[in-house]
Amino acid sequence: MSDSLQTIVLGGGCFWCTEAVYVQVRGVADVESGYSNGETQHPTYEEVCSGRTGHNEVVKLQYDPAVITLRQLLAIFFLVHDPTTLYQQGNDMGTQYRSGIYYTTPEQKQVAEAMIAEFTRDKLFKRPIVTEVLALANYWPAEDYHQDFFAKNPDQAYCMAVAQPKVDKLRRVFQAFVKA
Repeated sequence: MSDSLQTIVLGGGCFWCTEAVYVQVRGVADVESGYSNGETQHPTYEEVCSGRTGHNEVVKLQYDPAVITLRQLLAIFFLVHDPTTLYQQGNDMGTQYRSGIYYTTPEQKQVAEAMIAEFTRDKLFKRPIVTEVLALANYWPAEDYHQDFFAKNPDQAYCMAVAQPKVDKLRRVFQAFVKA
């Protein structure tokens, strides 16, 4: 890894699932589950799940652009969640499960918006993409028990039913990006 790590924050539904995918990706140095782009300071999981904080369940990625590009990270993002459902991913419903890309540089915003425009033009999805692209705001790490949840609980029913298929999809479609 080089010394020039960049940060991007992604909301793709339940952070357990999104984290389970990105910890497998070559060039991603760190993945942290958290909450972003809401109003509440230091929100708890229960508060975020209530839908009243405005926060989204997200993962904060520290990645090395010399190893994996933002475009490649976002291609994975669009593969492992449904960017066309507003406030829902599978059976998880609420504003905290919205699709979002929270950038930390103007260049990241440009890449995200260009990809969405390209996917829309090429009709990659049957329904319109509803992914919000916003500057990262009011980020808070999730509680410790949420960090590395899939790795610590692979036999938990939700992990087996929802997270594992996403990891399998990553390994099948983006095999070249999976850590050895």
